[in-house]
Formats: sequence, structure tokens, C-alpha cells
Amino acid sequence: MSNIPETGRTSRVTIRLVILQVLVFSLLLTLGGRLWYLQIRNGQEYDAKANSNHIQQVVTPAVRGSILDDRGVPIADNETLLVVSASRTDLLQQSDGGTAVLTRLAAVLGMKPQDVMDKVRLCDAHTPRPCWNGSPYQPIPITDKATTQQALQIMERREDFPGITAEPTAVRTYPSPDKANAAQVLGYLSPVTDKEVAASEKTSNPLLRSDQVGRSGLEATYDDELRGKAGVTTYQVDNLGRVIGKAGDTPATPGDNLVTSIDSKVQAVTEKELDAAMKAARTTYDPVTHENFKADSGAAVVMDNHTGQIVAMASEPTYDPNEWVGGISAKDYKALTDAKSNYPLLNRAIQGESAPGSTFKVVSTSAAIRAGYTEDGPYDCSSSFNIGSQVFHNDENESYGPISLARALEVSCDTVFYGISYDQWKKDGGTDPKHPKDWFYTTAHDFGLGAKTGIDIPGEVTGRVPDRQWKKDFWEENKDDWCATAKKHKNDKNPSLAVAIAIENCPDGYVLRAGDSVNYAIGQGDTLVTPVQMARIYAALGNGGTLYQPTIAKAVISPDGKTVTPIKPKAVGKLPDSKSTLKYINQALAGVVTEGTADWKFQGWPQDTIPLHAKTGTAEVSGKQSTSWFDTYTKDYTIVMTISQGGTGSGGSGEAVRRIYEAMYGIQKDGQKIDPKKGIMPKPVTALPKFSADGAAVSAQQAAFVTSATDQFANSPAGPQGGAPVPELAALTPTRTEKLLYGRKYT
Repeated sequence: MSNIPETGRTSRVTIRLVILQVLVFSLLLTLGGRLWYLQIRNGQEYDAKANSNHIQQVVTPAVRGSILDDRGVPIADNETLLVVSASRTDLLQQSDGGTAVLTRLAAVLGMKPQDVMDKVRLCDAHTPRPCWNGSPYQPIPITDKATTQQALQIMERREDFPGITAEPTAVRTYPSPDKANAAQVLGYLSPVTDKEVAASEKTSNPLLRSDQVGRSGLEATYDDELRGKAGVTTYQVDNLGRVIGKAGDTPATPGDNLVTSIDSKVQAVTEKELDAAMKAARTTYDPVTHENFKADSGAAVVMDNHTGQIVAMASEPTYDPNEWVGGISAKDYKALTDAKSNYPLLNRAIQGESAPGSTFKVVSTSAAIRAGYTEDGPYDCSSSFNIGSQVFHNDENESYGPISLARALEVSCDTVFYGISYDQWKKDGGTDPKHPKDWFYTTAHDFGLGAKTGIDIPGEVTGRVPDRQWKKDFWEENKDDWCATAKKHKNDKNPSLAVAIAIENCPDGYVLRAGDSVNYAIGQGDTLVTPVQMARIYAALGNGGTLYQPTIAKAVISPDGKTVTPIKPKAVGKLPDSKSTLKYINQALAGVVTEGTADWKFQGWPQDTIPLHAKTGTAEVSGKQSTSWFDTYTKDYTIVMTISQGGTGSGGSGEAVRRIYEAMYGIQKDGQKIDPKKGIMPKPVTALPKFSADGAAVSAQQAAFVTSATDQFANSPAGPQGGAPVPELAALTPTRTEKLLYGRKYT
């Protein structure tokens, strides 16, 4: 028998019962709290989620708005393809799961029955491709290559093809009117990412997983306006996923159209002439490297002086934007991003940085006059300029003797600008400045260099003005490497150029030296600019000194054509020159064409009728052939062209720029005849295109005809109160269906 007292045993049982009661009570309390949380605190949320299990949505993509040139011609549009789709929900309601229907469909489309059936099965971890990875309630595309005859067979025999539709669907296309490519200006589309979808959830127009968005160019900048808003049809379904009714229907809203300042014809000519200039350079001998120029890349910009609007923008090498339509292949993407192709996705008009060479001398001339140097001088244009033991040569060692600043611009005399900048450097304190004026660097910033112009396409770079602050920052970033290299090679008797630079810059590379200043004054050294920056400067010289923010978009037009939102030109600054200085520089740049460095390319130019101003530039690049720059303007337009490793300014680009002007103004027979009617754009296009009642752009000729016909009808006996219609008017206003079916080829 146990020796434990009865009272002790009872006490332990009691303790166990209490503990058990506490545990049970705790569990009940936890369960009750959880039930309160689920049913009361978050009850509405879970009710909504439960109800949503019986609601499914089908998305109808919006038709993306068109991008139009200044005359209303589509340069990015929508091509209509006949897409045959199957409703999986309808097929599953059939006794055989849709097998018979899909077999008949395969026969009509010329496909194998199994291939069609594979396309409508749902993707999972065990299902091989092809399969459908979208919503099972969304129509599943079978093919987008159906012919009209095949589509008619399906739609006329609906009883044989329940659940099957054949409908026109809009697909993005870039039609290249007049063979104008404009790839880097337009950009391209690609599917959204999960991150982008999540980030857009709280916006007014959230992205859907089926959406495509703009990735560069105008497609990216104006994506919100162009994309439109997808339609959503909501269905009620049972617990087996079968549709039992429609709960709601929100139709898709097409995207707005974008009117641009790009003129397709001018764009085509600009691209053609840039390409021709580069090909010609590759057949031209370079006396420095003793081989032909490589001309590996280039850019050209045509700008309206009065607005800053871009009329044409070309970049080489280029690509076909249609390669992105429907998804780009891995092979094509590799080709576009491979170094061997020299990166055609880059827009070198806004992303191509290089030294401007002598085209920069308009900035230096302005700086010299602001610093108090007289216009007439005279200044010694000698064959060379010495700073200590260092010799800086004039181009081809030319010598013109004592000349004015204007003449220095005309003949592009380096030594005149060497002398002025060196003298100003000494006035600023040399290597030990106290309160430097830095006129040459300040003036460059005042001309808008070293900063983005704000053009309305993404990816623009800033260029560089190598002033004192930049020198200091650059030294801070590189001094450790420079000093390590200098220490390692301190005993080298014949150091390489890179080692010599490191040895020189290690102790005081932040100091602005005399050599930096004289090189900078002629657009060499560490100065970097982009073609669009130089175009804006020369356009400002042509318009009286106003710096505009360059723009490509002119207006956003609603799909029905009734709401027009203009994008007005924006003046962002003024050149720091007086009217007399601007007039002086203008006269000098006109002299470049008539008796300066560009006169050999402009013999016979109608200077009295269409005054042309120009500046040539031949920029030296370490380890490469020289870069050709040619910056020009007339009363209305500025054209800038640059070719990397393309030779001299006028030699590499002069003839191409002349041909662009001739096409725009209608200049024929080497300037002997001018016929504006044969010119592409003898005057800037200021008016927006006309739009018909359904939002389609109509040409000027069509608009004039509509006005004339309407007037005739209004004055006719039938009158405007329901009389006989004018049949020609209907032909000019195609319906929305016709737009989708025929891709707006009527414009």
C-alpha cells in the first residue's frame, strides 16, 4: 500500500485540475478572440473576399493613341490584325469540353487539332508550352494570322463554332511615312513588370498585367496619355467556375493622340543625308591616321528657331522600331545591345557627348566681349601660340596676321582665342586666383551648357563645362588612383601618357592651369556637349537671343478630336549678349558661308534671299579620328549635324546640311532657282492638323475640300435642314471600325 497521505494525493489532483482548467480557458479565450477578429474586426474584409470568389473580371485592352507628325500623318499607329480567340468557359459547358469545336476550328485555320487544344489549356507547373497563363475567363487567342476568308467562315457559321470569335485587334506599328524612321524619337513598347503594376495601383489609371508601356522616346514620356484605359467586364460565376451572369461592364477608353512637331518628310531627308554623309566619310582619306574615316556614329537636329520645337531628329546607327512589336526576339535584342552594333538604341542627338570643337567659339566670342575685349582687336592670328615650352598650333599652321574677332570666327583661328583666354586666365590670378571672374566658364553656363535642355524624351545627358568646381570634384574622385600610379611609376624614364597625367595630377590636379583654359576656349579639352544643346544655342542666335526648352510634342488630342491640349513653347532663358553683340556674331557667322571655312561647300547659295549662318568644327578626340561638327541657322531653322570620326566640319557634314536646307526651302540648281511650292517646309508649320468628327486627322487638302463642300451644301436648295447629303464628305470621315480595320491609311 502507498504511504502517501490521502490529503497529499487530493492536493495534487486539485492542482492538476486547476492547471487543466486554466489551459482550457486560455484556449477558449484565444479561440474567441480569433473569432472576434475574423467576424467582427475584419468581417467586412473577408465578406468582400468571399464574395469576390464568385466574381471574375475580363479585361478589354484599350486602343493606344496614335503619334502624328505636324501634318497629321501617323508615325506610330495601330495595325489591325484578325485575331481568332476561344472562350474556355463556353467550351467547358459543351458536352465534350469543346473538342469537336476546336477540331473544326483547326481545319478552318489550317492547324493541327492538338496544337489548337494545347493553346486553350491552362498553364501550371506540369503543363508544357504552349498553354494559356492568363485568366481562364479571358478570351484565349488562338492565332493573329487569320485571313479575312477564315474569319468570315467562323463568324458566318456561329452554330458550328460556339465560344469562338474572330475580331480585329489593334497592334502597335511604326509605318515610316516617306521612309522616315525616327526610331529613337518614337521609342518602343514592352510588357509591364510586376513592380510597375504594384507601383501603379494607387494611380488614376493603374497598369494591368496585360498592358504594354513605352520604354523610350515619346512612347515613354507620354505613355499615360497614349495608353488609354482598359475596359472591364465583370461576370458572376458559381463554385465550379461556370458563368451564371454578368455583373457589370465598363467599356475601354481609347488613348489620346499626340501631335508632334516632327515633319515626316523633313525627318526622312535628314536621315537620308546623315546616312549619305557618313558613307561618304568612309570613302574619304584621313591624312592624320592614313586610313579612311570610320564615321561610326552621328546625329542631326532640325529645330524651329521661334519655338524650340524639333522638326527632325536623326541618330545613327539606328534600328527598325517594328522589331519590338509583338515582343522582340532574343537574337534581335542581342543585336541591338551588342557593342558590335554600336548601340543603335542610343539617341545620339540627346545622349551623344563629344567636344564641340570650333563650334564652341561663339561662346568664347561672347565671353571675350563680356570680359571687355574689343570686337575689332586687332588680334594676332599666328600659326602657333606658346605657353612656356608648350606649343599650341593653329589648324594646319595657318597664319592670317592681325584680325578681328569676327574674322577669327570666319576662318576659325585658334590662336586668337588661345591668346584671349590665356590673357584672361592671368587676369583671374593664374594658378593662384583670389576672386576670378571666369568669364569663359560663366558664359558657357549662361548659354545653357553643362545642364539638360529639358527636351520631352527621356535619357538626355548634361554634357560638361570643365570649370573650377568640376576640376576640384574630378580630382577628389581620382586622386587616390593618380597618386598610387605616380608612386608605382615614379622612376620610369619614359612614362606612358596615362602615367604622365597621373604624375602631374596627383599633387594638385584641382588647379585650373593655363593649358586647360586655352584648350577650353576652342571647344577642346574636357568640354562635352550634345547636338541638341548646340542646336538650342544656334537657334537662340537666330531668334534674337531666346533660349527655348526643346520640345517634340505639340498637342494632346482626345480620341474624338474635340479636346485639344496644346503643349506651348517654353522660353527658359536669354543669351547673355547685347543686341549689338548678337548682330556682330550673326554677321561673322554669315561670313563663314561666304568667305570662311564653309564657303567651298556653299558656292552659289542664295545668300541674299535666304541668309545662312554657320560655324564649322573639327574636334580632336584622344585615340580616335576627329569629330565633324557643322552648326547652322537661317531666319527660321537651325540644323546641327555631327559625325563621330567623320573628319572636318564642312568636309564631313557641310554638303548634307546644304541638301536638307535645299529640300526644305525648294532650292534648285545650286541656288539659281527657289520654288517654295516644291519645298517641304519653306515656312514653319504652326497650325495643328484638322480632325474629323470621329477623331481622325485629315490632310490640309481634305480639310479644304470639306469646308468647300459644306459651304456648297449650306447654300444649296436642299439646305442644311436634312437635305441631300454630300457623299464625298462621308468618304473623308471613316468610322471607328474602319480605323481598326484599315489602320488609318486614309490620312
